[in-house]
Amino acid sequence: QVQLQESGPGLVKPSQMLSLTCTISGDTSTSMHYRWSWIRQPSGKGLEWMGSILPDDNTYYNPSLKSRTSISRDTSKNQFSLQLSSVTPDDTAVYYCARVGYCSGSMCSYDYWGQGTQVTVSS
Repeated sequence: QVQLQESGPGLVKPSQMLSLTCTISGDTSTSMHYRWSWIRQPSGKGLEWMGSILPDDNTYYNPSLKSRTSISRDTSKNQFSLQLSSVTPDDTAVYYCARVGYCSGSMCSYDYWGQGTQVTVSS
């Protein structure tokens, strides 16, 4: 079993950087072999994949967010992080971290999710 927990500020001001951390606990012995993702959901809207970090530390980002997004990993702490720059109120959403369970081409499914953390962008 794996547990994921997002952490970070719940309120960010416009134009600032949003920084979130996902801490992996439980069976972490194989965590470096998996792909990990950040996904968000604005209120009343669907899930939006933001990006993923692969076992070799390569990263892939949603093209619509690529210029503002960075995902990194600290294997010594069993954590991976999200940074989203120049935020606007449109970035207000519940942010989730998740472990990729299976991919077929560009489509992936997730087998473990964090509970999600609300981030509001407002002055």
